[in-house]
Amino acid sequence: MSPPILLLTGSTGFTGLHLSRLAQQLGYRVIGLKANLNDIPALEKEVLEIKPRYVVHLAGISFVASKDHEAFYRVHALGTANLLQALTQLPSSPEKILLASSATVYGNSSTPLSIESQTTAPLDHYAKSKVAMEEITKTFFQKLPLIIARPFNYTGPGQKGNFLIPKLVAHFAEKKSHIELGNLNIEREFNDVRMICDAYLQLLKVSPANEIFNVCSGNARSLQFVIDSLVRLTGHNIDIQINPNFVRAKEVHRMCGDPSKLQTLFQNNQINIDAPPFTETLDAMLKAYKPILNN
Repeated sequence: MSPPILLLTGSTGFTGLHLSRLAQQLGYRVIGLKANLNDIPALEKEVLEIKPRYVVHLAGISFVASKDHEAFYRVHALGTANLLQALTQLPSSPEKILLASSATVYGNSSTPLSIESQTTAPLDHYAKSKVAMEEITKTFFQKLPLIIARPFNYTGPGQKGNFLIPKLVAHFAEKKSHIELGNLNIEREFNDVRMICDAYLQLLKVSPANEIFNVCSGNARSLQFVIDSLVRLTGHNIDIQINPNFVRAKEVHRMCGDPSKLQTLFQNNQINIDAPPFTETLDAMLKAYKPILNN
């Protein structure tokens, strides 16, 4: 019996590389989408040729602070619409399609733990484009078996250095004397990418169609906690300097999700996902770190 085909968008990105490896270990045949999501003829041709049994849609602009606001909507909203439309043309619908949205859709939540049923309150174009993506996806609920995942912050080896945790890891790994940061008054979950990927693949197996899930732990950590953890792991102290240019005008101060819906689904199906401790994640990132050499 041939392995089930999983079509993966964003397969060469940070999350895509981790998910691809795990999916192959679990017995999927992973095929990364090559077509541009906004090249409709090429997209439709490739989807029809692959005939996927499962789809995980990760493609997007991951850097929230990007200045190309139009691209957020072009990729997240229009690109997703094009992909879903192409999937409706398959002779046989995929068994399950998971789309990665974002916890940023909640904005500054009025509750300590954001829940799937609350009203979204996006603060910037990145988050608003994710809300647009979700609303477009809902219009396909009667045509395709869809899951919308809202991952909270996560990190791990291979994440680009313009993200907060890799930036901190690089400075500690290289024993830098100081680091410039933006707003220190934030709390995030900082989960491990392995947990996110495992949860995505388990949702493909057991989630009912047309549902929204927080993919989170419910454990928020301060930025100071991250710094203190790196000090303990490396034995190195670093001077923290605030750079006003790094402070976002619209900042979500606390981003933490309620994992109850996800946990209940997994418990009912006797599923345990891989959720490494945060210090283990940092340690793996420190060991995997390779300095960028200037030529």
